[in-house]
Amino acid sequence: MSEPLLIVKNITHEGPGLLEELLCEYGIASHVEDLSRGGTFPDPCDYRAVLVLGGPQSANDTTPVMQLQLRQIERALYESIPYLGICLGMQSLVKAGGGSVIKCQVKETGFLDSQGNPYRIELTSAGKQEPLFAGLGSCFPVFQLHGETVELAAIGMELLATGINCPIQAVKVGKNAYGLQCHFEMTPAMFSEWCNIDADLKGMDRQNLMEQFDALLKEYTATGRMLMDNFLRIAGLV
Repeated sequence: MSEPLLIVKNITHEGPGLLEELLCEYGIASHVEDLSRGGTFPDPCDYRAVLVLGGPQSANDTTPVMQLQLRQIERALYESIPYLGICLGMQSLVKAGGGSVIKCQVKETGFLDSQGNPYRIELTSAGKQEPLFAGLGSCFPVFQLHGETVELAAIGMELLATGINCPIQAVKVGKNAYGLQCHFEMTPAMFSEWCNIDADLKGMDRQNLMEQFDALLKEYTATGRMLMDNFLRIAGLV
């Protein structure tokens, strides 16, 4: 085993953010593979836990890179390796586990919906019992950036959190694999970079986006750090 935690980027600018801060604080080593720069998804069995991040790709893509990603996630599920997927990483998890990825009826982008209401997710009764959300409340403000969503398989998948426009916001697959459709990992510097790069965000008012993030920053950061810390504990890394 080279490093205890494998971090897979689907695009360079979508990194681990708040989790990276915790890894530094705890002194936990990690190995990062950037698939958008020619990286290859390694065998998850060489690691104690796996994190797969977001990106503009689709889990329905037939590219060799995505097909390998799905096979490696399926292997992680089979071997019960702790897994956390964010946005595309959640969709790939569901796809690998036998569910489906479909187009959203309502695309979600930013901190506010089309009516100006904050995007929030609500834990289900199952979600409230999950160690991933230990120490947190039942409802959180979130950032959204996705045009696809998932349909869960009838067996082996559990809904942990819901949203208004996109009902499936957090899931558990198998024993210890989790997926989050929304983003809890952003830092201010990271979000500023996204606003310069992401096509959907570039079409929005940057100043408004930064002000909205600043207004939520304390709660958002505390929630994200707690959630990421909980995952490290599930993985036995702290």
